[in-house]
Amino acid sequence: MIDFVARLGHSGLRWFAVLGRASTFLFRLLLALDAVVRRFALVVVEVHSIGVRSLLIIGVSGLFVGMVLGYQGYITLVQFGAAEALGGMVALSLVRELGPVVTALLFAGRAGSALTAEIALMKTTEQLSALEMMAVDPHRRVFVPRFFAGVLSMPLLAALFSAVGVMGGYIVGVGLLGVDSGSYFSQMQAMTDWRADVVSGVIKSVVFGFVVTWIAIFQGVDAEPTAEGISRATTQTVVVSALAVLGLDFVLTGLMFTGS
Repeated sequence: MIDFVARLGHSGLRWFAVLGRASTFLFRLLLALDAVVRRFALVVVEVHSIGVRSLLIIGVSGLFVGMVLGYQGYITLVQFGAAEALGGMVALSLVRELGPVVTALLFAGRAGSALTAEIALMKTTEQLSALEMMAVDPHRRVFVPRFFAGVLSMPLLAALFSAVGVMGGYIVGVGLLGVDSGSYFSQMQAMTDWRADVVSGVIKSVVFGFVVTWIAIFQGVDAEPTAEGISRATTQTVVVSALAVLGLDFVLTGLMFTGS
């Protein structure tokens, strides 16, 4: 029993130590954000690497998620004679929840793991130390462009996911199941509120992008400089990011929609 309590305490202290290092790293990262203006060309390169190269998986996933929502929504709504409301149901599901959340999970698996592996490899091969030896701050030269690019790319990818998902629902609902095309889009427009739904989805995606990119970069910096350490850091990025996204989604949903 004593050994169990000792191990539990040791694990708790280690967790708080990691949290402290992550918070310190984030603070230094935010202090160096002015480097975005000076090195905007690096941000553009990272947006291409992080965002543009994620378009395929985001677009294909959004299409199939929208098609599944079209099928499942039609099966449910037709029982109540409300099949014409399919467009509104698909749009609300995507814009409020599935768009930001699924995009963040895919973003963590594709871009987040790549960021962690890249930075961990730079640490292992002492490239970061070499930059410091040349009086170049790695936070401004390496971390900040990637961080800002991740935060910027996430809302754009989430918007693309939702837009493609709406078209996937249209293909199934209108093209295959016979829902009226005009009703599909008119109900979508009538049921979706700009401030309550669209803006809340954008806020969620920005928060998710901030947290996932922060976790990915920190895991790379904090990784052990070995092959096993890089592998462990990459895995932790995906796992911790997924848990953080799902937990934050619950908190943000409660804050945004309670009492509405």
